[in-house]
Amino acid sequence: MLFNVRFLIILKNSENIIMGKILVTGGVGYIGSHTVVELQQSGFQVIIVDDLSNSMIEVLDNIAAITGTKPEFEQFDLADSSLTADFFSRHPDISGIIHFAAYKAVGESMEKPLDYYRNNLLSLINLLEGMKTHRIGNIVFSSSCTVYGQPDELPVTESAPMKPAFSAYGNTKQMCEDILKFTVNAHPLHAIALRYFNPIGAHPSALIGELPLGIPNNLIPYITQTAIGKRDYLRVFGNDYPTPDGTAIRDYIHVVDLAKAHVIALKRMMEGRSRSNPEVFNLGTGNGFSVMQIIEAFERVSGLKLNYKIVGRRAGDIEQVWADTRFANEELGWKAEKNLDEMMASAWKWELALAKKDA
Repeated sequence: MLFNVRFLIILKNSENIIMGKILVTGGVGYIGSHTVVELQQSGFQVIIVDDLSNSMIEVLDNIAAITGTKPEFEQFDLADSSLTADFFSRHPDISGIIHFAAYKAVGESMEKPLDYYRNNLLSLINLLEGMKTHRIGNIVFSSSCTVYGQPDELPVTESAPMKPAFSAYGNTKQMCEDILKFTVNAHPLHAIALRYFNPIGAHPSALIGELPLGIPNNLIPYITQTAIGKRDYLRVFGNDYPTPDGTAIRDYIHVVDLAKAHVIALKRMMEGRSRSNPEVFNLGTGNGFSVMQIIEAFERVSGLKLNYKIVGRRAGDIEQVWADTRFANEELGWKAEKNLDEMMASAWKWELALAKKDA
C-alpha cells in the first residue's frame, strides 16, 4: 500500500499517530470549520482553501479563538485548474486532503444544475490531478446520502444500490464517487467517501455554526432564524408524503460528531488501515425524524412556539431516509453521540449568540 511518506511527521504519543499538514477545502464553511477545529485539536497543521462564496472570512478568527491557532488560508476557486495547480506547486508539504468545497443546496441545484456540475465535478478533478502530480496519497471526500436516491429499504446500508438521483446536487455526488473510484484504481491514491445524512447544530462554544448567506436552504437555520425574528414564518415543504405525519423524514446528526469522523477517517488511511479503496461509510445516527418532529423538538428545548406554514413539495426532495450506521460504528470505530434535543439546543444557542453579536 503506497502512501505519501515524504512529508509525514511521526509524533510520539500513546497511540503513535501519524500527523502532517492537511488541506481542507471549504474549510471556512459549516462542516469544514468544525472539522478544522477537530483536526487542530488532534495535532494536525491545517491549510484552508475556500472561495468564500457561501462563507465568511471571520470564521478563521473564531477557529483561532477555539483552538488557539489560526489556520493558513487561501481564497480561490478550485474549479479553476491553473489556480489549483499553482497552489499545489507552492505547498509541497501537504500529506492529506479533506474535500468539502462544493455547492450543496438540493433545491438550488434544480434551478442551477450547470453551476453545480461545473463547480462540484471540476473542483474534485483538479484536486485529484494535484494529488497525482505531487504524490499526495489520501483524500476524505464529503459525500451525501443523496447518492442513494429514494432507497428501497430503510435503514439504508452502504451496499444499497445508487438509485436515480432526485436532484442535480445528488447526481454530482454520485458522479464524484465514480470519479474517485476509477482514479484510485488507476493511481497510488487512497480515498474514503463519507456519506452524510443531515448535519445540524453548532460547536458548544457557539463561536462557529451554520451561517447561510441569504435565505437558508436547510431546515434548522430556517427554524432558528424564524424563531429569532429574521424570517416571518417557516415553510414546511409538503405534508402529503407517505410518512406518519405526512412530512419528510431525515436522519439528523450533530456537526461536531460529523467532524470527528473526518479525523478518524484521515488517520485510518494515513496509518494504512483501509480494507478497500475507496472505502465508503454512512454518517448518521440511525434514527429518522420528520420535519414536524424537528419543529416539536425545537419548541421543546427553546420554550417557543414556531410560526410555520405548509407549502408544496420542493423539487429534488426525497420522501424519507435514515442510515444503517453499523459499518461506521464497527469498522471505522466512530459513533454519533449527541441526541436530537442536544442538537437543537446547540443550534438555538448559536442563533442567540449571533443575535447578541449583531445587537
